[in-house]
Amino acid sequence: MNDSAGGAGRPNGVADLRRRVGDEVGKVVLGQGTALDLVLAALLVSGHVLLEGVPGVAKTLLANTAARALGLEFRRIQFTPDMLPSDVTGTMTLRPGGAGELAFRPGPVFASVVLADEINRTPPKTQAALLEAMQERQVTIEGAPHPLPDPFLVVATQNPIEYEGTYPLPEAQLDRFLVKVDVGYPSEDDELRMLRLAHQGVTSAALDDVAVVAGPEDVRAARAEVDGTTVADSVAAYIAALVRVTRTLPSVALGASPRASVHLLAASKAAARLTGRSFVTPDDVTMMASPVLRHRLIMRPEAELEDYGPDDAIATALVSVPVPR
Repeated sequence: MNDSAGGAGRPNGVADLRRRVGDEVGKVVLGQGTALDLVLAALLVSGHVLLEGVPGVAKTLLANTAARALGLEFRRIQFTPDMLPSDVTGTMTLRPGGAGELAFRPGPVFASVVLADEINRTPPKTQAALLEAMQERQVTIEGAPHPLPDPFLVVATQNPIEYEGTYPLPEAQLDRFLVKVDVGYPSEDDELRMLRLAHQGVTSAALDDVAVVAGPEDVRAARAEVDGTTVADSVAAYIAALVRVTRTLPSVALGASPRASVHLLAASKAAARLTGRSFVTPDDVTMMASPVLRHRLIMRPEAELEDYGPDDAIATALVSVPVPR
């Protein structure tokens, strides 16, 4: 993949990566192009993704297929109420034939793409085991740090309609996710196309047809390209104004943090590169505003009673802040 600064006549490596990965994922997952773009954006800025949707809308399949196309090791952790932190990070065990010596046995978090399936079904102590991994990109066992692979992406899923027996993620951990993606139902045409795909029983036969079209080195080159994306002062000011407005809305009890400003800037740079541009426009910011901010706003009870949610508040903020020209 060519590492491009986005000059005239030069190929955009990120846009090409998006096309190649999208073609492969599209063999199996239909109607989730926006969700895939947000997963790619998170990967390219070293962020993480929270996928929320009802069962059966291909959340797990999307993460698995994207990892296959990118040539990255994928592991799925099914979170349950009885899971311990060591079930995620790993533990110290006796070394075989080592005369009583202890050795570290890595847990499933040691992969480039980790699917934390139904993360809200496990207690806070186990949820917190992911926190250091997501933020520091390492885990510490008995005082010794163990670095995680590079690239490293956590894709967590949760069901928005089941609350019994769940443990909602605390705000501090939600703030670590770059984006929250609402994964909805496919369109009628996409659902019909899905039925026409080859299946082996209820399993998609096309999963084995997904080719590896990139690798870790391509991801690292794409990251460098995203980092080199130009952001005008007026666009940076627009991002800051949007985030600050969320803290003053009457419907919002707690607005977005300064970390949200940093994440919105990074996501906007990725959005620009995914569409083949070397500079960020206000349209990139408005497109990324809801995915980056929706999980960071705490709404007032009276707003929730009126079915006025975070996306409504973000829409209000977008209307109230002048768009730079």
